[in-house]
Amino acid sequence: MTTMSEDDSPVQPQAQAWLDACAPVPALHLPPTVDEWQEQRQGIRETLCKLLGDLPPRSAAGEVQVLSREDKGDHWLEKIGFDNGAGEEVRGWCFVPRGASASHKAPAILYCHWHGDDYDTGKEELRRTNATPLAAGPELARRGYVVLGIDACCFGERNGQGPDGPGSKGQKGEMSAAKFQLWMGRSLWGMIVRDDQIALDYLCSRPEVDAARIGVTGISMGSTRAWWLMALDDRPRAAVCVACMTRYQDLIMRGGLGEHGIYYFVPGMLKHFDTEAVIACAAPRPMLFMTGDRDTGSPVEGVLKLGQIVSHVYALHGDAARACFDSVIYAGAGHAYLPDMWQKTIAWMDRWVK
Repeated sequence: MTTMSEDDSPVQPQAQAWLDACAPVPALHLPPTVDEWQEQRQGIRETLCKLLGDLPPRSAAGEVQVLSREDKGDHWLEKIGFDNGAGEEVRGWCFVPRGASASHKAPAILYCHWHGDDYDTGKEELRRTNATPLAAGPELARRGYVVLGIDACCFGERNGQGPDGPGSKGQKGEMSAAKFQLWMGRSLWGMIVRDDQIALDYLCSRPEVDAARIGVTGISMGSTRAWWLMALDDRPRAAVCVACMTRYQDLIMRGGLGEHGIYYFVPGMLKHFDTEAVIACAAPRPMLFMTGDRDTGSPVEGVLKLGQIVSHVYALHGDAARACFDSVIYAGAGHAYLPDMWQKTIAWMDRWVK
């Protein structure tokens, strides 16, 4: 783990009073052997699935349709769509390198877009530089990856498609979607991750994709989507997560709950464990985190704690696994995707996926 700075933001005394009035958040027990960890990991996963709520079954990968296909020279750009089985039509972009085929399978990346109150953008982030230094879709396709990204609930073509209808967009639409899911005994976050798993199902099913070589990445909400996918699903081979390596107790203590939207919160989670239990479930698969030390949504002391605990879990898997986890903290950086982060993302994916 690389450490470059320390945070100096103030602790909120009221937060401590609120935490003290609740039962202590159980610490993650770190077992001495990998076999014991695997048993514990299964229990964590089961708990996470229960906390996300009563999610409906995922749509079948075969139900995804290719709605259009454009020749972009070195790659094909396909627009895909599917009914998510929960009242919504989901749209996505798929970038396919020209040389990829059933006989020449390519590695793939599931790209998860950010939040940023940028409700109109969604999957279009893949073709823009609103979040990344380069347009991720075309650039990764040029490097030989099949790339897929979908609109998360309330974003892109799904903005205004919530239960309150087209008159309810942006944050208002996100709130109505979250309220609806709570009434149905599930969380908005659970439904977002479920849609990402449908996208992953489809990516694995494509004939030109090597399903054993799929990475997942994103910044901000996209980062959180990536590490939750790694925790709940064994299919992604590696991940790069920019920003949002957030330990929830430290976020509370720094008065940072307002830094994240309502989509982010999973009811009851701190009754069982903090973020380290989720991230550690990815071990020993390669994961790279990159965080600015001035990112108020990810207090740096929490990032350091997470790095120490998760590194221990990786070490249980042997010396080779130690190199599979890294957390880089950038001095003076906020909630941003720096050019150096992009270069590290490419190098990590090329090393572990390509």
